[in-house]
Amino acid sequence: MQKKSAIIGRAFEKLEKTLRYEFKDLNLLKESLIHKSYSYENLAEKIKHNERLEFLGDAVLELVISDLLMEHFSDSREGELSRLRASIVNETQLATVASTLDLGKLLYLGKGEEQTKGRTKNSILADAYEALLAAIYIDGGYEKVYSVIQQQFIPLIEQAKKSGFDRDFKTQLQQEAQSRYKQVPRYKVREENGPAHNKTFQVAVYVKRQLLALGSGKSKKEAEQDAARLALQILKEEDRF
Repeated sequence: MQKKSAIIGRAFEKLEKTLRYEFKDLNLLKESLIHKSYSYENLAEKIKHNERLEFLGDAVLELVISDLLMEHFSDSREGELSRLRASIVNETQLATVASTLDLGKLLYLGKGEEQTKGRTKNSILADAYEALLAAIYIDGGYEKVYSVIQQQFIPLIEQAKKSGFDRDFKTQLQQEAQSRYKQVPRYKVREENGPAHNKTFQVAVYVKRQLLALGSGKSKKEAEQDAARLALQILKEEDRF
């Protein structure tokens, strides 16, 4: 048991070093990494899972990203900023950030989630990342979590400035599809996950009944924009060959 605790301790230290943030209360860090499946399988121990932290982290992340976008896109209108935020803050992107932090290896999962490769599921990774941000916010305050989010998302925001990422992806895809196929894209909700106050939507985009891409987001509109963005990337990749 001591050996396992030492390994976990070193893993937490590595995560803190990557985040450039040292927790005053390591219990908050641990709670952010506990999936509900682990909590439910250990009911007698009354272990808190990370859903409440995830709820708060979602709001904290949206606020900080909105703040950063206001600073970097001072001339953009509200609609453009909303689309840009949706393209950056989505399940796929958050899962990617979580993976760079190796959060998957640190998660506390129930046996069922372990067997179904829960450590690599985008939804679980994205939720854990949001929970981690909430833990930093509670432990250290807004300035500390702002600094953590800034270091991880500024490269994406800079990329957005160079590539015109603030444009409407659905409009771009519609223009591209009409030019290539003489048809407009169709969007269909494939899945709805999460509690009513914090749902995640998965949307498929089709052209000529052919599935082009799957997108995700906290609203149907965000998921549609994400699907359109991914579809455009796929079409660009096809053009290279």
